[in-house]
Parts: sequence; C-alpha cells; structure tokens
Amino acid sequence: MLAESPQTLDGGVQAEFFRREGYFLARGLFSSAEVAEIRAIFDRVHAEGVPGHYELEKVHDGVANPGDPLYQYPRVMQPHRFNGRIRDFVIHPGVIATLRALFGGEPAAAQSMFYFKPPGARGQALHQDQFYLMVEPGTCIAAWTAIDDCDLDNGAMMVVPRTNETAVICPQTADSSVSYTSHFVPVPEGRKAEMVRMKAGDTLFFNGNLIHGSGPNRSKERFRRSFIAHYVPATTRKLSQFYMPLVTPDGTEFATAIQAGGGPCGEGWAGAQH
Repeated sequence: MLAESPQTLDGGVQAEFFRREGYFLARGLFSSAEVAEIRAIFDRVHAEGVPGHYELEKVHDGVANPGDPLYQYPRVMQPHRFNGRIRDFVIHPGVIATLRALFGGEPAAAQSMFYFKPPGARGQALHQDQFYLMVEPGTCIAAWTAIDDCDLDNGAMMVVPRTNETAVICPQTADSSVSYTSHFVPVPEGRKAEMVRMKAGDTLFFNGNLIHGSGPNRSKERFRRSFIAHYVPATTRKLSQFYMPLVTPDGTEFATAIQAGGGPCGEGWAGAQH
C-alpha cells in the first residue's frame, strides 16, 4: 500500500519522507480557483491553438491514427514559453516552497506540460524522468498536479516507491496497446507499482530516478487532465538541450551547459523532450 505523505508545514519531515520513498504528495496545493483557471486556459489552447506551439493539424505526439483519442487531444509541451499565466503557475509559491525543502536549495524550472488524457486514451509506460533530462549533478524533481480527480478507472499515476535510489535503467520496448510512448522500465525485483489516488489540486512531487507511469483511461466520460513541471537544482551544470532556458523562482531565465553524450544508455541516445 502506498505510504501517505506527511501533511505538515515542517519541511524537514517532508524532505525526509521524500528522501526515503522518492515522492511526496501535497494535498490541495492548488486551490479550486487555480485548478479551474488552468483547465480553462488549456481548453482555450486546445480549441484555438497557438501558432508555432500547438497546432492540432501538426501536433499529434507521434500518434498516426485519427481515431486515437490522443490524436485529437495531444499533450501541450512547454506552455510556460507562450503563456504568461502558465509561467506563473510553474513558479507557484506553494510548489517552489516545497521544492526548496525537497532539494535543500534553490530550484529552477526546466519544463512544463499539460496532458488531457481523454476517455479511452492510452497511458504512459513506467519510466524514469532522469533518462530524458540527464541532469548533472543530481537529478530532477517533477511536480505533477491533478486537474481532475484521479483513480484507477481514469488512469491515475503509478509510482514504484523507493526506486529513487535506482540508477537510470535503459528502457525496454513498451506495449503500444496500453502506452503511447515506446519506452518501458520494468519494476525491480521486490518492488511494486502503487496507484496514487489524487483529488484535483493535489500535487505529486517525485524524484527523477523514481520509476513511475500510468495506465489507460478506461472510463467512458472522464478526462484525467494534469499539469506537470520538471525542476532541477539551480546549481545544475549540465542538462539535455530541450529544457533550456531554465527559469528561476523570480522569473529570471538562464542556461547551463548542454549534455553532449547519451548518458548511461549509450551515445546513440541524445535526449529528447519528455
């Protein structure tokens, strides 16, 4: 059973839980008004498009079948680069305060995403974010905010507790019938993937090496929308090229050195947006 994160203002308790389990679930970090605003912004993005950033006739996340729900509702990549209000949410005070406790220092935002995950959509096979970001030194932390209530039926997040100390595992090929991405990291022996049941406004923080993913949305009418951002220590020296410029909590942009190699999985892997 998934261990419940401590709901306390004591950052030291939060950080200790995070170091041990690899995740921290902050209940109600985003208000209902903030959740509604985020949902409305991305409803407009989907309906109207954003030239050069989100155009449905061009962006399908690699999904070729027009009958696939993700063909009609592809994820939105790096919206903080074209929407000032989303940029504000990326550096949300509650998120930044939690990250400071978990990192033990200043964070910098590297990526933002929005997933619609409509009814019938496939999930994303188990994986590790550090495989893509290639942070050096250390690793990243994701802040995954539920914009709809999430459970097994509509494809809630799954985490494998205590795999945060696991090195990056070179992925196998995922089952394309249940995952729209091709990478899959198997659960290590003795570990188990656990579902994270969340309410809209809850934020799940997890270590970049933690194995996580989600199953299909098997519901008939419910979306499972989520707003996600990835953060790195402000002291990061190298990072995959797709994640720059970085953004500090005060909104300042800066860049770090680009990872030149392919990481532990070989020189053929040059990194890609996650």
